[in-house]
Amino acid sequence: MSSEALSSLDFFQQLQTHFSQIWAGLRHRSELLDTLLMRAWQSFDVNVASQCEGLPALDCHKGCATCCTLRVTATAPEVFMLARFIRAVTPGLKKHGVDLQAQIAQANGMTCGVGESGRVAARHRCPFIAQGVCVVYQVRPLACRGLASYDRKACAQAASGRVDEIPYSEPHMRVRGLVQNALQSAMRDAGVAWGNYELNQSLLMALEDESLEARWLAGEDVLKAAQVEEVSAQEMAHTFDLLKVSVA
Repeated sequence: MSSEALSSLDFFQQLQTHFSQIWAGLRHRSELLDTLLMRAWQSFDVNVASQCEGLPALDCHKGCATCCTLRVTATAPEVFMLARFIRAVTPGLKKHGVDLQAQIAQANGMTCGVGESGRVAARHRCPFIAQGVCVVYQVRPLACRGLASYDRKACAQAASGRVDEIPYSEPHMRVRGLVQNALQSAMRDAGVAWGNYELNQSLLMALEDESLEARWLAGEDVLKAAQVEEVSAQEMAHTFDLLKVSVA
């Protein structure tokens, strides 16, 4: 399914339907989150690649973490997937002197309650950066996947306050928004909390209490304390309803 051939509305509707079908088929099975997110990441990758054809090459590269000081938000499936991943890799990372949960707790102590502009000004490094690389790269949230730059020098200058504009990839940002909103719409229909959550705080909550995933699946908004609501839930829900029934 390519969003180059489909309108944004068609893409949203078809992906939302796929997510809802996955939910209906796997709701009570352990592979639900894995399947949902693999579908989300695959849709993002395929459609970004299609829409970036003919555009300049990105200037992002392994080891560049300039943008990894920004506030990151994530949906509950992304938070719980990260928590699972971190629990699995923690023993190996600790052998190399990396304690991710401690790094997340330290970062949350500095960033909890701080808005986007405050985070940019403070320039606190993401707690997942260790020895120059993102150690959770393979399960990073859509918010991270959707931020890509054509000029890493401009990113560094912006981080130091010397410029205000960064040439971000518009296709990455647009497709990220469509995929995430389709996932949120399907979660809303499934009767679970479908908001966006500040990553450091919500992930620390999930790591400290392993019962949260099951309680979220049962319909409890267990991450509410970390919710970021830039657009009201009522407005988003209304938009989702309109998109699901609109004719392209």
